[in-house]
Amino acid sequence: MSKLVVIKLDKGSLSEGFSLVTAQYWETSNSRPTQFTGSLPSAPEIAEIYKRFQLMYESLHGRMVKRSMIEIDSGGLNNVSEVDFGEVQQQLHDSLNNWLNCNSFRPIDQQLRARLALDDELQVIFETNNHLLRQLPWHLWNFFEDYQRAEVGLSSPKYERVKPLIKKSNRNKVRILAILGNSTGIDVQEDKKVLEELPDSSTIFLVEPSRQELDKYLWDEQGWDILFFAGHSESENNKGKIHINQKNSLTIAELRNALKFAIGRGLKLAIFNSCDGLGLTQQLADLQIPQIIVMRHNIPDFVAQEFLKYFLTYAANGEPFYLAMRYARERLQGLEDDYPGVSWLPVVCQNPAEEPATWLSLRGQTNTISLSHSSNNKFQILLLASVVITSLLMGIRSLSILQYWELSLFDVMTRMRPAEKPDPRIIVVTVTEADIQAQKQRQKSSLSDETLQKLLQKLQSFKPAVIGFDIYRDFAVDKKYPFLKTHLQSDDNFIAVCQAAGGKIQSPGVSPPPEIPKERTAFSDVSVDDYSVVRRHLLSMTSGSDSQCKSEYSLSLKIAQQYLASKGIPLETTEEGLFKLGNIVFNPIDTPTGGYQKFSSAGYQILLNYRASKDVGTQVTLGEVLSGRFNPELFQDKIVLIGVDSDSAKDFFLTPYSIVNSARQEVPGVSIHAHMVSQIISAVLDKRPLLLVLPAWAEIICVWGCSILGCILALYAKSNLKFVIFISTALIILYASCLILLIRGCWAPFLPSSLVLITSGVAIKVFKQKQKQDFQFLLEVGNLNVKKVS
Repeated sequence: MSKLVVIKLDKGSLSEGFSLVTAQYWETSNSRPTQFTGSLPSAPEIAEIYKRFQLMYESLHGRMVKRSMIEIDSGGLNNVSEVDFGEVQQQLHDSLNNWLNCNSFRPIDQQLRARLALDDELQVIFETNNHLLRQLPWHLWNFFEDYQRAEVGLSSPKYERVKPLIKKSNRNKVRILAILGNSTGIDVQEDKKVLEELPDSSTIFLVEPSRQELDKYLWDEQGWDILFFAGHSESENNKGKIHINQKNSLTIAELRNALKFAIGRGLKLAIFNSCDGLGLTQQLADLQIPQIIVMRHNIPDFVAQEFLKYFLTYAANGEPFYLAMRYARERLQGLEDDYPGVSWLPVVCQNPAEEPATWLSLRGQTNTISLSHSSNNKFQILLLASVVITSLLMGIRSLSILQYWELSLFDVMTRMRPAEKPDPRIIVVTVTEADIQAQKQRQKSSLSDETLQKLLQKLQSFKPAVIGFDIYRDFAVDKKYPFLKTHLQSDDNFIAVCQAAGGKIQSPGVSPPPEIPKERTAFSDVSVDDYSVVRRHLLSMTSGSDSQCKSEYSLSLKIAQQYLASKGIPLETTEEGLFKLGNIVFNPIDTPTGGYQKFSSAGYQILLNYRASKDVGTQVTLGEVLSGRFNPELFQDKIVLIGVDSDSAKDFFLTPYSIVNSARQEVPGVSIHAHMVSQIISAVLDKRPLLLVLPAWAEIICVWGCSILGCILALYAKSNLKFVIFISTALIILYASCLILLIRGCWAPFLPSSLVLITSGVAIKVFKQKQKQDFQFLLEVGNLNVKKVS
């Protein structure tokens, strides 16, 4: 059901004002109303301006003798120009809005706007018996400029729901009783033609019937859905009459019993497509008829025919009758070059206790436009849309089209994780550019033999648990430094690196130091994504036969293995060939994995769960170690990694933490290895989670579930604003959920899930709106008949 607002103007007048104006708002037909109050000041100028408008309208269109229709006389304007008429229209527009925008009425306006979305379907009914107020063009209120699916109506202060005499049965056609009355000077055949071409309808035409014939048909046991009258009508002393033939006219009172019976049998709408019909509405309203459409003043025959065609076209194509009324009324503006002011003439009188009818509801059916006509149909549409969109998105994802964006969002979420303390078990000794320049003796490495010997002598006295040397040294120690040579050969806690792969030029790599036995060497290669970002942790790989580096284990795994072995935790291999340390099994990744659809999967790789801290461990420079500017106890039983942090070494990478304020902060390779070592030992000793992804089937279910959610939100969002709010809220919840999962060690598919959520919602929303289109594009300047539309 559409929303409903009833504004009560039953105590007061334009000359005295309204000390109490009550507005009642219904969200749905079953809801309880919300009530607001305000007041309106006196505005006698509106009455004066309207009187001038009425006189000028009559002068422009030339009022003829009673029972005759309007004729346009282009030369006889009775000293009233269309320019003057337009100025009066503007004055009435401005005066009415100034009145309704006053401070005392503004609380009602603000309360309504706070509860409504701009595309809500809405009836605004002014409840009054004041004849002048019922004549005012309330549709000029600026409120209706903002709410394009709202229409104004009138009602009497007394109304109640119709008590049906019988339960209306479902039928395939709308029953219409069409009375073609006195047609002197007008062409009622055009009205007949429009009615005959209506879809899903059955129309009985009474051409200039007698009173007895009309009475007989109104008492039909099958009942009528719509009562239509075309011909001459008039209002006098707030009472109206219709001319059913050239000799007889009838008031509503004279048809009261028959009309009351017809209303009890299901009559929902009465259309008086004739002149000056407001006088008819009061007596019809007393009979509690749900809706009445009349013309405020005399209306040209051609305009009446066009209005009927527009209104029935929109109504027959599923619009609620009050919205069909608005669209038809607004289209009359296109005729105002020849017929000034005619778009102000149509008015609907509504019984607020009755729900607005639609073409389908008259047939006893619910509205399929809303996609809610049955649970089965709604489920089928939702299921089909979600399956198609999910399949399409996952297919696109499998082509790696989304990989860059998924990895970028992974980086953003990684940076949003709560901070962690540095790993207290790790010390990183960096060789800076200043340290390199300070060395007296330079060789092929960033560290000379002399400097390396001094460093190891220092470190040996501090008794570290393991030393990882992340500097290439493929040459023998100079004979001048026997201690260094002996130390490299005999220190079981010293691990050196080699390079297994030669990068783009496919070189055989870099050999380890000749003094170091194979079991204390490890490769320093890392798995790098596009743009030199390291997100994966390479644990092991088999080198080629021509490689200078024969080690199977990475530096991080070798260091962690050595450190954990000293604590009684050996490196084991499961029956499936998986690495195991303690209770932790390191499950390798393969393509596709999470956001990765394509990557070099050579070797034994896992995802790298970076430690969310500025430094992975304690950072000291080579100069600080050699000069003794530190606490010696800092190194005892710790893991020490030695590496270069100098631009000349060109050993830098990007991480998920590298993009900060649009700057790219590169990280030295030794820090990357420190993060990898910390990941392994923290998982084993601290139960810090390794980073995993959902199985492929679980990701599909997750994405499909988000698609279904998007469809459901679109189905139940009554307005575009609510749809945006629902989708935005769902995206925020989805993002927060994925972030929490990432903190707990699970990389969930946020991007594909959010894309299907939005796409599914938009698809269903567009489908709904497509079904609700007013079909205006099918109308060719008002000349396309209803049959073509249907």
